[in-house]
Amino acid sequence: MKRKLKGNIMLLITAFIWGTAFVAQSEGMNYVGPFTYSAVRTLLGGIVLIPVIFFFKRNKPDREEVIERKIFLKETFKGGIVCGIILFFASSLQQIGISMTTAGKSGFISAVYIILVPVAEFFFFRKKNIFVWICAVIAFAGLYLLCVKEDFSINRGDAIVLLSALWFTAHIMVIDHFNSKNADGMIMSCVQFFTAAVFMTIAMFIFEQPNIENIFEARYTILYAGIMSSGVAFTLQILGQRYADPASASLIMCLESVFAVLSGWLILKEVMAPKEIAGCVFVFVAAVLAQLKDINKKSGKTECG
Repeated sequence: MKRKLKGNIMLLITAFIWGTAFVAQSEGMNYVGPFTYSAVRTLLGGIVLIPVIFFFKRNKPDREEVIERKIFLKETFKGGIVCGIILFFASSLQQIGISMTTAGKSGFISAVYIILVPVAEFFFFRKKNIFVWICAVIAFAGLYLLCVKEDFSINRGDAIVLLSALWFTAHIMVIDHFNSKNADGMIMSCVQFFTAAVFMTIAMFIFEQPNIENIFEARYTILYAGIMSSGVAFTLQILGQRYADPASASLIMCLESVFAVLSGWLILKEVMAPKEIAGCVFVFVAAVLAQLKDINKKSGKTECG
């Protein structure tokens, strides 16, 4: 129970940081392009983790630990590279989408992965749960209210953020896969940041014209997103998912949408139309309901992790 509580706290902190980071990401778009912002923040996230890893791994391991570490090091680096490639697409698409829509709206659309994760589990692990499909229909109705205008057009930014949710779903599933192979969470997180940063930097020079002065102007938003959202939150996600299955973990992390809306309202003074608020309610209710049956089922069994 203590391990599960520890994991839930990690994931809750992750949700809070991610939610508030939507404000920083939105503000950062006033100074630099999405690839530039993503490249710098992700590289910063990897750099921040290096001293943390050395601090926690400073004790000299015994012979048995060295052998065990070598066995899992291959899976750790493999997981970091795969996660980094997925993170490149997920983060880049999200950042591009945020530049075209509001922080609060982006937070709710991004949280659609809470529906996509159990659906992905259904296909990959053949879990038969019709309740998930009912929740998916509710979420789809919410997305319609949130994103589709009266002329049946969808905001381009909304569509791009929704596409990023697909990649974040893959990210959650891949993390679960490599956690099951006992990959080192902190090292895997560090490797994923440097992997993603390489692709983001290439995209930055291809599609944008990075300017040091503009990057400096966005320094506060980049520092928060880089250190907290990337370095801290993504690492806590990997460590927290060790104590929960993907669906249960996504339930807690979906609270980022709530924190995103509250942050956008408090800091950016964003206002949402009644139709959009109703859509948010639909998505959030579906997100919670999608997990309740699974959680109730697990409550009578031994805890995971």
